[in-house]
Amino acid sequence: MFPAMFKDSNEYLARKGTPFVPPDLTISQIRKAIPAELHKKSTAWGLWILVRHVLCVSLFYYLGTKIDSVATPAIAASLHCGPTTTSVIRWSLWVTYWFWQGVGMAGLWCYGHEAGHGTISDHDWLNQTLGYLTQTCLLTPYFAWRSTHRAHHKAVGSMERDENYVPALRSDLKLKSEDGKQAGLDYHEVFEDTPIYTLGMMLVMQILGLQLYFVANTMGSPSYPKGTNHFSPTSALFKRNERLAIVASDAGLLSMLYLLWGYTERFGLAAMLKMYFVPYLLCNHWIVLITFLHHCDPTLPHYRKAAWTFVRGAIGTVDRPIMGWIGRFFFLNVSHDHVAHHLFSSIPFYNQPQVTEHLKRVLGEHYNYDPTPCFRALYRSFTECAFVEDEGDIIFYKNMKGESVRFLQADDSKSEESGSEAAGDSGSE
Repeated sequence: MFPAMFKDSNEYLARKGTPFVPPDLTISQIRKAIPAELHKKSTAWGLWILVRHVLCVSLFYYLGTKIDSVATPAIAASLHCGPTTTSVIRWSLWVTYWFWQGVGMAGLWCYGHEAGHGTISDHDWLNQTLGYLTQTCLLTPYFAWRSTHRAHHKAVGSMERDENYVPALRSDLKLKSEDGKQAGLDYHEVFEDTPIYTLGMMLVMQILGLQLYFVANTMGSPSYPKGTNHFSPTSALFKRNERLAIVASDAGLLSMLYLLWGYTERFGLAAMLKMYFVPYLLCNHWIVLITFLHHCDPTLPHYRKAAWTFVRGAIGTVDRPIMGWIGRFFFLNVSHDHVAHHLFSSIPFYNQPQVTEHLKRVLGEHYNYDPTPCFRALYRSFTECAFVEDEGDIIFYKNMKGESVRFLQADDSKSEESGSEAAGDSGSE
């Protein structure tokens, strides 16, 4: 079992090294395969999911408050432990708390994500209120994030218009040309491929990636000017009519920071760090892990210009069963059914597993699934998805040695087709 944690899945290996034929499906064709009842929302069920998540986070918090005062002394006394063993027990319990509370908080973040897509209720005011409250508690600028996330959904996979995880170009990294005719840096001069360095950079991305995205648009679209962020109402990310909403996001964050300051004043800095801040960082880890693995895979394409359509971008993502039942329960199917979510983001999360089953039949070989263990997949994507070429309408990631694991089957490519019907229909989702 342990070695399997470091192996690629059969589904991934089946795509690796094979020629890619771009799909020509339209959103109308796909929509016909999805029963209309799956679009229906239940406000009662959506509210119950919130209650369930809040109860879980509250229970984890309550148990966390008992670690030092009740659980550790009781276990140590029953086992007749010395000081060293008692310390090991205490910190083991804290690690357990941090894990589960991080998962629980990520679940609340995912709930806010669903509210942002309007899947909790048919009442938009309720969706936005719940999304604002849940994500503000996790120091996410809700309305700012919602704006750029919706833009991401409309242009996923597009080199020119996508908002997140847009690949770096060969020219961005100042690499020499593939044929060596144009001067530039060698791969080893740009990429440090030692395991320690790679793990260190992965850790930075996992712990601070979400904050860096909000503060400096790191891993966002490079088309925006320097200084772009999610907190300024006049940021290039937002339209003029969104400015008041951005102010509301900032006000919410300031209120949450004030509450955390008050908690620290009452219970101490150590308590705030252990009870909130460490799980908060782990919550961010799960969000970055999920979103990164959805859109950074060496076997899946990115598109330029006329080669992009809404459908091609949406199905150029991958479903991953991250954390198994835990991911289903807490992360609300966002990783298990991500292809369905991108095609039909207005369908409630609890219906997305059924949507996925219908999609498998209509998409056929164009449905992407990968059960590779998540940390193996993270390391693989981090090292294999280094950059893309400056030319080409349908392109694949290259690794730190300038190698690609997949290629375009030119004879079957129809990259000049605009897919106008698919692109036009995309605005409804």
